[in-house]
Parts: sequence; C-alpha cells; structure tokens
Amino acid sequence: MSFNDPEHTMAFTTRRVTEQNYPVLVVSHDAEDGAWQFLCGTTNDPKEGVTEALGSMLERHPEIEELADLPLGWVAWREDETSAWIREPRPG
Repeated sequence: MSFNDPEHTMAFTTRRVTEQNYPVLVVSHDAEDGAWQFLCGTTNDPKEGVTEALGSMLERHPEIEELADLPLGWVAWREDETSAWIREPRPG
C-alpha cells in the first residue's frame, strides 16, 4: 500500500460508495486532521456518511492508490470513472 497511513486508518465515505458501488469521484486529504474522504459526488446528506478502513477502500476502489501522495489540504476529482484526476489545493 502506498499510502503513508496504516490500512486500518478510518476514512470518510458514503453508503453509495460502500454499499452500491458508486465510483469515487472526489478525494480530499484534510489539512486539519489528515483525514481522507472518498466521495461519489452525488450526495451531501449526513445520513449517507460512513467510515471505512483505508485498506478496505483500496480493495474496493484500487484506482484511488494513484492519490496516495495527495498533500494535506488538497482535493482531487474527476468527471467519471474513466477521467484523469485533477488535483488542487482545497479552497480555504
């Protein structure tokens, strides 16, 4: 695993990503606490939010390994599963 965080590190995601196999289209590496967010970009409903171990996220969505070097305070997104990731500092 290329992430610096241990596999058991909890990441934030949505039920749509974990239970309905929606693609991960937005990834955030939070500056405040170093947390990872792997989101589908289709919901902001807090009821949809869940945590998942980083290792499990990688098993389910191996393409996110490309973002293991995403700096703290940055966000990456893509239009769909086949698009390239776009990275930039998260607006503060």
